[in-house]
Amino acid sequence: MPNGRWGRFVDTFRRDENQSVTPRGAIGSDGKVYDPKAVSLATATTALQRNLKARHLQMIAIGGSIGTGLFIASGKALNNGGPASILIAFSLIGIMLFCTVQALGEMAVVFPVAGSFSAYSTRFLSPSWGFAMGWNYAMQWLVVLPLEIIAASITINYWDEHKKYNHAIFVSLFLVVIMSINMFGVKGYGEAEFVFSIVKIIAVIGYIIIGIILNVGGGPNEGYIGGKYWSNPGAFHNGFKGLCSVFVTAAFSFAGTELVGLAAAETANPRKALPTACKQVFWRITLFYIVSLTIVGLLIPYDDLRLLQGGSGNTAASPFVISIQNAGIEVLPSVMNVVILIAVLSVGNSSIFGSSRTLAALAEQGQAPNILRYVDRKGRPLVAIGLASSLGFLAYVADSDQEATVLEWLLAISGLSSIFTWGSICLAHIRFRAAWKDQGHQLSDLPFLSQPGVIGSWIGFLFNCVVLIAQFWTGAWPVGYEEMGVTGQVQSFFLAYLAAPVILLFFIAHKLWTRVPLVVPFDQIDLDTGRRDLNTKELILEERREREGWPKWKKAYKLFC
Repeated sequence: MPNGRWGRFVDTFRRDENQSVTPRGAIGSDGKVYDPKAVSLATATTALQRNLKARHLQMIAIGGSIGTGLFIASGKALNNGGPASILIAFSLIGIMLFCTVQALGEMAVVFPVAGSFSAYSTRFLSPSWGFAMGWNYAMQWLVVLPLEIIAASITINYWDEHKKYNHAIFVSLFLVVIMSINMFGVKGYGEAEFVFSIVKIIAVIGYIIIGIILNVGGGPNEGYIGGKYWSNPGAFHNGFKGLCSVFVTAAFSFAGTELVGLAAAETANPRKALPTACKQVFWRITLFYIVSLTIVGLLIPYDDLRLLQGGSGNTAASPFVISIQNAGIEVLPSVMNVVILIAVLSVGNSSIFGSSRTLAALAEQGQAPNILRYVDRKGRPLVAIGLASSLGFLAYVADSDQEATVLEWLLAISGLSSIFTWGSICLAHIRFRAAWKDQGHQLSDLPFLSQPGVIGSWIGFLFNCVVLIAQFWTGAWPVGYEEMGVTGQVQSFFLAYLAAPVILLFFIAHKLWTRVPLVVPFDQIDLDTGRRDLNTKELILEERREREGWPKWKKAYKLFC
């Protein structure tokens, strides 16, 4: 060990060669030799440190991805589809996502490997599809960082009405904060998300309480509101197409829920922490999305002109802020904007975590440049973090005239990515269960079972396909497409569907380059490498005996939490 604090600090950034998890040449120097056993071993024996605790994972599950999707993009969704469309679309996406997270939790408890769902796609579906899903997810989070930082810098405009200060000042500040948090390793990320999530949860609960009071006539400006905006201007806007257009906004709002599975590889005890975190997604969907957006739809008509003032990064278009402004309460809009700022920074923080871990896992599998495998002595994928952070410099376009255009195309790259990710998780779970049975295992051998089971995964997979079809329709023929012209329609389609051709390009290129099988046969699916607690029956029986002694209220509580 070097002498002095500075020497020890510098030493933590050096690579520990003993932590190299993939033997040289195991995958092939030309990249064309594919060894599935070596790939599974690489992701299972990662050098990432398991420093996340149960409380970190639970807060990541409950509030980790509450950000611009809920607080800001919901305003555009309200204008496009009306309050009933928001309620229907978010509820259906929420049901689908609950099934998806349960499926992910079942696999992640058994295989808490680096890369999580991209590694599951490689192992249970196809190496080429796993490659496409890994890069799809990495790109999704890589572009989310500048997107969120731009949104955060624009949030400052609420106080800086005359724009005395350049956005570059705030972009630099936010970049330094987010990069510094991630340099403290996974524990720093976990602690930051723990604090950020508590703030967001308190804010949403507070908004729900205030919203109910305002709706029944407790505000200073308006009397009883009730459901009058559902009658005039109405519950729906733009008919069925308006409803379909809300689905992708709902998907963008829920994006990041799957980070629970990605964090499994860095959790101290995933068998204990993951099931609880997965169950708590139910409360997040119900309380923070469905209830809060129902109140938003009661307090604001969909034809409020302020909902049309900006895109995904303009807090002037936030229905949460607008509803409080309508009530005539002076201080609360500023408080809500502070919460939005924290939420945006939180998602930016998650973006570096999500993209860096996915890139490192891809490199471990031989599907990304080898240098991204670099993990230092503190368990940080240092090069991957550096690459993810460098994409944040795109946020400096916040001071240019093309800011809105850049935001739109960044959102286009990440918009549909979550749909493909969730569909792949559900399909991987279906094939995992089939392979588990085919190779002679019993369901009782699994330490955690998805509550909706395989049926839930089929529901999730099929509903993801329905959303992709709906998004294709609304992208190719959007609301008001008659006035757009051919150029406007083409631009609208790629803004809505850009992720699909990018994923297909990755999939086809990898398939042609490696010539691996299109689908992994059931008898060749590896169910042993990286499997945690191979003899779990005694532990499960002990836990069941413990549960038998619980009072009824605790059994009911543990069913959902």
